[in-house]
Amino acid sequence: MLKTVISNPQAQKSAIIWLHGLGADGHDFEPVVQMLNLPHIKFILPHAPYRPVTLNNGYEMRAWYDIFGLASESQQDEAGIKSMQQEINSMIEAEIADGVPAQRILLAGFSQGGAMALHTATRFNQSLAGVLALSTYLPLKNQLVAEQHVSNQQCPIWMAHGRQDGVITLATAQSSRAALEAAGYAVEWHEYEMAHSVCEAEIDDIRQFLLRVLPA
Repeated sequence: MLKTVISNPQAQKSAIIWLHGLGADGHDFEPVVQMLNLPHIKFILPHAPYRPVTLNNGYEMRAWYDIFGLASESQQDEAGIKSMQQEINSMIEAEIADGVPAQRILLAGFSQGGAMALHTATRFNQSLAGVLALSTYLPLKNQLVAEQHVSNQQCPIWMAHGRQDGVITLATAQSSRAALEAAGYAVEWHEYEMAHSVCEAEIDDIRQFLLRVLPA
């Protein structure tokens, strides 16, 4: 099981599993959680394991899976993505076993963490509250139609991207949005004047989305 940071541990009936970006850790989004100020939601912020990352010359860092390149035609670490999917499934199932209904659990993530959130939620076998996908893309998108689970066909997906993102381009994110919509998902799309980051206006919009799908 992945080690995690827990915010609002007293909250019992709503949970968000929030996955950080490449090279960060679970503490990265703690300030955002504080800004959101949603004490009725438990935020679970896991740390990705350390692994060599090919894109960074094999340097070991926290990563949900290996990355070979950021171009749309780059090779993808299918085995790593699917292995981590099982880990995240286990985290969701642990919350369900602890009394949180699946429909009150949301997957969130930034960059590589957002990619894992999109991949996992679309394949999970119980209906989830939604997906929050920030500055990210859909990995293994050509496999989505074959692997998606009907339980989450109606899952609300909230995607946001910076128009000046130089890490994951806006075009890459838009292509992922198109793939999700082609597979039948309703995507709520937002763009902001920012780079590969999070901005205050975005956090305000995230709060409204979370209150809509996980009301107190």
